[in-house]
Amino acid sequence: MTKLEELIIHRIQETGPISIATYMQECLLHPSLGFYNQKDVLGPDGSFITSPEISQMFGEILGLCLAQYWIDLNRPDRFALVEFGPGKATLMLDILRAGSSVKGFIEAAEIFLVEASSKLRSEQKTKLSKFNVNWIDDDLLIPKIPTLFIANEFFDALPVNQYQRKNNLWYEIQVGLKNNQLTLGLSHRPTTHPELEGRFSESMNGDIVEISNDAIRISKSIGEIINNQGGCALIIDYGDWHSLGSTLQALKSHKSKNIFDKPGKVDLTCHVDFEALAKNSGCAYSRLTTQGVFLERLGISDRANQLLKNSKPKNHKSIISAHRRLTHPDEMGTLFKVLGLYARNESSPAGLLN
Repeated sequence: MTKLEELIIHRIQETGPISIATYMQECLLHPSLGFYNQKDVLGPDGSFITSPEISQMFGEILGLCLAQYWIDLNRPDRFALVEFGPGKATLMLDILRAGSSVKGFIEAAEIFLVEASSKLRSEQKTKLSKFNVNWIDDDLLIPKIPTLFIANEFFDALPVNQYQRKNNLWYEIQVGLKNNQLTLGLSHRPTTHPELEGRFSESMNGDIVEISNDAIRISKSIGEIINNQGGCALIIDYGDWHSLGSTLQALKSHKSKNIFDKPGKVDLTCHVDFEALAKNSGCAYSRLTTQGVFLERLGISDRANQLLKNSKPKNHKSIISAHRRLTHPDEMGTLFKVLGLYARNESSPAGLLN
């Protein structure tokens, strides 16, 4: 039993069952025992590896996409470049390197990173030491200037509440105890939530609905800034346009685990409900596009060929493998989706369709 599991069990013994959202929050972001405050959680030797860690091509392509949107905004003298959940800062570093090829882009950028993990913040400061970077929490206290947002594998880690339909009422699924072991159960009383009102028509008794209050709040903040100041957001994650059923899963060393297996030592994620992000943003949004199609539209194959041409033969296999992993339908190409948010009077970012 982990120390965090002991704390959670004691809390439930003292105050009663907790929501899945609260359980996820504790497991992922407890100041000293949470998953994201452990060492080496990202990368090939960690619990999972993200697209920026697979190849520089991913960040370079996104950097040029954002730089093009800056150009489309008539090159404002100041703009905010905001990344949610920047991990080891690999993506931001690649974005800035690619963006430096566009005259004036780096000079106009004010960089903001939204990061809750103190350990990861420390790593980000080291990697981005050559840049003037601001760290903020998710209330998005940024200047009132045009803003370009990027969120890669951020929303899947936000806590969700789960609700199950029973006798045409909604009951929250909670984490409680059975024989002093963590277990799932239903709240004794039915509950309400604004997002549940429209879910009766599509669900049956026994169905589960997931709602992330944090995701809804953050998408509304993003949309408000984009509508008022101009800019766009690129959201890349796994999930689908619409969510129904439980998608909560635990991962450790790239393998699936039980969600109650060693709390604080495993990653907890849920599939992203892109429809909720899009419609709650209050701004215009693109068609949901698979990562593979998005990257190909932006020229990742040309970039791969350029790298092959300029690299030694011993590196060719890894370049080809990385391209396949990022774009192929059997790899990350179809599993991951891309959503663009933008002002109502503007066009969608390059690679996405209105």
